[in-house]
Amino acid sequence: MIILYNSSLHKATFFLTGFQGLQDLHGWISIPFCSIYLTVIVGNLTILHFIRTDVTLHEPMYYFLAMLALTDLGLCLSTLPTVLGIFWFDAREIGIPACFTQLFFIHTLSLVESSVLLSMSIDCYVAICNPLRYSTVLTPTRVVKMGLSSVLRSALLILPLPFLLKRFRYCRSHVLAHAYCLHLEIMKLACSSIIVNHIYGLSVVACTVGVDSLLIFLSYALILRTIVSIASRQERLWALNTYVSHICAVLLFYIPIIGLSLVHRFGEHLPRIVHILMSYVYLLVPPLMNPIVYSIKTKQIRQCIVKKFEFIKSLTCFWQD
Repeated sequence: MIILYNSSLHKATFFLTGFQGLQDLHGWISIPFCSIYLTVIVGNLTILHFIRTDVTLHEPMYYFLAMLALTDLGLCLSTLPTVLGIFWFDAREIGIPACFTQLFFIHTLSLVESSVLLSMSIDCYVAICNPLRYSTVLTPTRVVKMGLSSVLRSALLILPLPFLLKRFRYCRSHVLAHAYCLHLEIMKLACSSIIVNHIYGLSVVACTVGVDSLLIFLSYALILRTIVSIASRQERLWALNTYVSHICAVLLFYIPIIGLSLVHRFGEHLPRIVHILMSYVYLLVPPLMNPIVYSIKTKQIRQCIVKKFEFIKSLTCFWQD
């Protein structure tokens, strides 16, 4: 098939793909996806609600956690319309403006998540390695600046991608392999040379996710060295508990990225379903698991959840009486 052009609007149309060969089962497949999306939305909104309403959580650590929850929520909502649209209504057609807008938000929010994880590792480093200066180093103003710089850096680096793609004429197959738009996949449909897009895309990844991961690794190495040197067993356990929750969030983000990259580069022989599932793991597992990890590993948030359930239980008992 060739891409379809409207002679008056000069706009191309792409077609998204669900699970090929399983179209008759899309209704059933949508059930776990709906459950995941609902859990992501409820879980991250719950984290945001607790941080906003509980004054004991008005600290830099929880502000960064709120940024992570907002990023995960945005990443989830950026793919939800097209994914469920395919499963429920077989709505596969997407225009270039909508496709490029979705692409921009997916890639921008992925880079923002990497930046927020770096900020959280800095927070963890200061809290464990230099606790006496924690309140002076991570002031509310500095936390806000770190959050804004993460968003601005990511948005400015991703902004050229839609314009680089817009200059192409697409004459190859217009069917995308996923239920959402990604830069790497769209540029492969272009008729002309895509070397500029390749170089720019790799440069962006290297300057953001690459640098962030190295700095995170360095900070956690220093944190681990400090934990080992702590004499008090109680303080060591507290530091380890804080350290482990951050490590889990980092692994939940970077393992799917590495796995997806390996599958794309060395997994040509693998079934197409593996590529599709890995892409969903990359986009949905971190937003799904982060609220669960922090609810379990963070004592203050866990206490908020317990208090909320106790309050609901007391109200239920009151009305029953």
